[in-house]
Amino acid sequence: MSSREIRTAFVLGAGLGTRLKSLTARRPKPLIPVANRPLITYAFDHLLGVGVERFVINTHWRSEAYAHTFPQPLYRGAALAFRDEQPAVLETAGGIWNVRDLLGSGAFIVYNGDILSDLPLETALRAHRDGGNEVTMVLRSHGGPLQVAFDAASGRVTDIGDRVDAAAGPRFLFSGIYIVNGEFIARIPAATKVSVVPIFCEMIRAGAKLGGVVIDEGHWWDLGSREHYLAVHHDLARQQTAPWIDGSAQVASDAQITGASAIGVGATVGAGASLKDCLVWDGAAVAPGAQLESCIVTTGARAEGTHRDLDFA
Repeated sequence: MSSREIRTAFVLGAGLGTRLKSLTARRPKPLIPVANRPLITYAFDHLLGVGVERFVINTHWRSEAYAHTFPQPLYRGAALAFRDEQPAVLETAGGIWNVRDLLGSGAFIVYNGDILSDLPLETALRAHRDGGNEVTMVLRSHGGPLQVAFDAASGRVTDIGDRVDAAAGPRFLFSGIYIVNGEFIARIPAATKVSVVPIFCEMIRAGAKLGGVVIDEGHWWDLGSREHYLAVHHDLARQQTAPWIDGSAQVASDAQITGASAIGVGATVGAGASLKDCLVWDGAAVAPGAQLESCIVTTGARAEGTHRDLDFA
């Protein structure tokens, strides 16, 4: 298997996004805008770069928003296949089992839909191939909770969250990206709500080939909180031209838009308004004279007055 023979990816899009509170009241977390683009499209672009041609996406909370965002089941020529999980989210392993017919029998990449990353995934694909792994977890040495023990000499994961061997080490961050061979699906109990973590732990105990690869190059962000959501825009502004103002937005000529701000499709910003490090979603409105800093104005909401660190939903 060459590093570019994996053509299918399973992108997890069914999470509830509860940590973002009002920001995910009307849309799933993978569809929140980042620099005026749905977060999940960054995952798609990342995966297209390593040869993926087909995306399978599970949905649950506000699943109809996916059809609105992707009215045709295509993204940059790649096929999109959605499957809704009802009445309850099946978690990661259950979600994989639920789309097993869409994934086929070959290897695939699993990618958490609420992260943003540009890690060099070719490195992970080579490690998966060369290690003969059944599953290969993409790890980092920093950037979040360090819960995965990895033995570089063998290339194997030896513990996750102290469930198998609390004395194992050193510890790494699990990026939420992993490469999976088709036979792994047989390990998942049918029609069951279950995470991959206990199944991975059983693989460790059984001596199965649960591999890992540490990739500290590139960027990785978890958009799990409002603070992280705003912070990723600051990081992107160091790489791109900010603020991001969509061509269809109506921004008064004397309005001041500064910092890591984004003004979305069809949004309006009134005369004399001042926005610093603010995110104004598609169809949102900022009243004339409003003075906002580090605020988020969601779709259909209107912001007015002077505020800092406030969400309008």
